[in-house]
Amino acid sequence: MASSSGLPEIGTFLPTSSPDPARPVLGDIPAAARFAETAGLDSIWVADHLLPTAPILDSTVALAAAAAVTERIGIGYRVLLAALRPVAWAAKQAAGLQHVSGDRLRLGVGTGNPAHGDIGWRAAGVSFADRGDRTDEALRLLPDLIAGRTTTLPDGTVAALSPGATVPPILIAGNGTRALRRTATYGDGWISLGNSDAELTAARDRLAELAAERGRPAPGLTVMQVAPDTVTALADRLAALAELGAERVLVLPPDGNWRAAYEFIAEAKAAAGR
Repeated sequence: MASSSGLPEIGTFLPTSSPDPARPVLGDIPAAARFAETAGLDSIWVADHLLPTAPILDSTVALAAAAAVTERIGIGYRVLLAALRPVAWAAKQAAGLQHVSGDRLRLGVGTGNPAHGDIGWRAAGVSFADRGDRTDEALRLLPDLIAGRTTTLPDGTVAALSPGATVPPILIAGNGTRALRRTATYGDGWISLGNSDAELTAARDRLAELAAERGRPAPGLTVMQVAPDTVTALADRLAALAELGAERVLVLPPDGNWRAAYEFIAEAKAAAGR
């Protein structure tokens, strides 16, 4: 959902993990969530994994903690590894977050970065090699399960979760052909990963074509954005992404100081909206 200023929804990440094992970013989640909301940001996001290459907090616990101390700001998975869990359990977690947050969840889903290896998958007792197929299966079942509708699970079990919840926007990550087809088939939006503007435009247009073939609306565009060095540069970038049609922009904090990073992003958002 775009903000009232005409900009995309501007989000950033809670201090739950880091790509650098030598510099883990594990901060005060409730304090960070409250500060992001007070600063005027639109959404806060978490990474998800069991055993990645660096420390990481449980994503659902972190989002629940953030939801409990905020009222307005959106909360999001970027991205939930749905294939790492039984699909009914993933749906139960999403439905629970919808209830405790007042329908503020954005449900990003992906297959996982191969750079983390397969140890987390082995620890969970699920196949790393089959994670793509398991992700497709989860995406097919998640909306009905979250909504509390009677659903036939992969092993033939018929179940209805209770209480059901509002199905959140489902955003699918991945740059490959299969990921784009997955998005067009199951997603409300696509999360880009390090794409140029030309690549974003091409992917946006291709997704619209694929979705039309399936009788579905064109997925919205969520863009991952590394924070540039200055507020002005980020403001200009946010305005450019608005022109490109982005629905959401997730700005990666420039360093481990989440408070300073959130102030920086919020200042750029305000500047871009003027």
